[in-house]
Amino acid sequence: MNREDGAPVLRCLVTGATGYIGGRLVPELLDAGHSVRCLARTPEKLRDHPWAGRAEVVRGDVMDPESLGPAMRGVDVAYYLVHALGSGSDFEATDRKAARTFGEQARAAGVSRIVYLGGLTPAGVPEHELSPHLRSRAEVGRILLESGVPTTALRAAVIIGSGSASFEMLRYLTERLPVMVTPSWVSTRIQPVAVRDVLRYLVGSATMPAEVSRTFDIGGPDVVTYREMMQDYAAVAHLPHRLILPVPMLTPRLSSHWIGLVTPVPAAIARPLAESLKYEVVCREHDITRYVPDGPGQPFTFRRALALALQRVREANVTTRWSSASVHGAPSDPLPTDPGWAGGSLYTDERELDIDAAPEALWRVIESIGGDNGWYSFPLAWAVRGWLDRAIGGVGLTRGRRDATRLRVGDSLDFWRVEEIVPGRLLRLRAEMRLPGLAWLELYAERNRTGGAHYRQRALFHPRGLLGHAYWWSVAPFHAVVFGGMARNIARATMLPTRSEQVKAASAL
Repeated sequence: MNREDGAPVLRCLVTGATGYIGGRLVPELLDAGHSVRCLARTPEKLRDHPWAGRAEVVRGDVMDPESLGPAMRGVDVAYYLVHALGSGSDFEATDRKAARTFGEQARAAGVSRIVYLGGLTPAGVPEHELSPHLRSRAEVGRILLESGVPTTALRAAVIIGSGSASFEMLRYLTERLPVMVTPSWVSTRIQPVAVRDVLRYLVGSATMPAEVSRTFDIGGPDVVTYREMMQDYAAVAHLPHRLILPVPMLTPRLSSHWIGLVTPVPAAIARPLAESLKYEVVCREHDITRYVPDGPGQPFTFRRALALALQRVREANVTTRWSSASVHGAPSDPLPTDPGWAGGSLYTDERELDIDAAPEALWRVIESIGGDNGWYSFPLAWAVRGWLDRAIGGVGLTRGRRDATRLRVGDSLDFWRVEEIVPGRLLRLRAEMRLPGLAWLELYAERNRTGGAHYRQRALFHPRGLLGHAYWWSVAPFHAVVFGGMARNIARATMLPTRSEQVKAASAL
């Protein structure tokens, strides 16, 4: 089947659609005229994406042949965009098993091509001497190339785009530290690439000739050091020149904790990224243009990529973020709505208030909670809880929001994850801070008997072992201040006029 311009219409399977690259690739493939099937362990996380109605979503896991096989059926091109970074010390074994399963199932299903996005490796460095992150990326590419299915393995260094982990690291380090004592890797040469170019190469790789099965290095036109990247960021963001003082004694472990304190990227993810930055990663070829030609102004320069990313951030138009894929709770974890409850003790703290305002006004306040908007109670207590979480390797409060006013299922929200939204009625958040148990926060906007708003709030905690019970009772005395204050302040915020109402009132004077 061909499009009007004669190009083939392909059936594409995208894994990792809940992640940073996958979530952006799906609409690009759809706009190119292809049909798309997304594989997700939790399909509900994709339902609020703008493209959700145009793509097929199936439940499955790349580690599970029984779900992966049916998902591959009828597929022409299978995109492998998953990895186990940040999932624990055994992530290399997990990546290895997943890649083998994916390659075997693709071959059995008669898939015509696998497309994989991995990491650019340094020239002349044996694979066994690479950081675990880069070593695993290289191994996955090799496994897929040996699968018997023609494979395009793209290798990129630092990807620059709004919401990417690399961009967030660069952004926060540069904006928050006018003077920096930095690791020696700030002098290492890197060839960054704009996320828009990465997506263009991914889409174009789908139509490569059947005889092509190899790796391709992809990068922008600039080769820079990380020091130069920070200075370029300062220039593009109109910040003063940064004073950067590299020192040799900052190890990758220390670097990751330093990054974790200053940026939203937690140490568990920052460490493999920091370990990879000590290598010079520069493209050794640009053969991808034989099959995916560069147009005028392509690939984007580093400064142009920065400017586009900053524009998206300032316009609150970040479509996906690195934290989209960082889920700490297992999909099998019980929900607070499970009958009887499926796991033993469930502690609750419930608050209710009637508000002399429309339920729609209450919902606007609920949906805008967190990030720069705060949590409506005892800011110092929330900040301290975030600092403590970061200190023990958690995500803390620094992730913020993807969008200042709108949420969707799967969004990260400070140290919470949006688990459920019933528009206009319910927001359920699952805690992703480090806890001896599972925790949720539910916020309801309802209509009372008089037509006004009824606010209902539930904090729930399922303890894990004796430590979990002790944790709940140790923080219970503060609930009146934290959760009681939250309910009262959300009620007050609901009764305040919106910005548009303030402008309207002012213009009437």
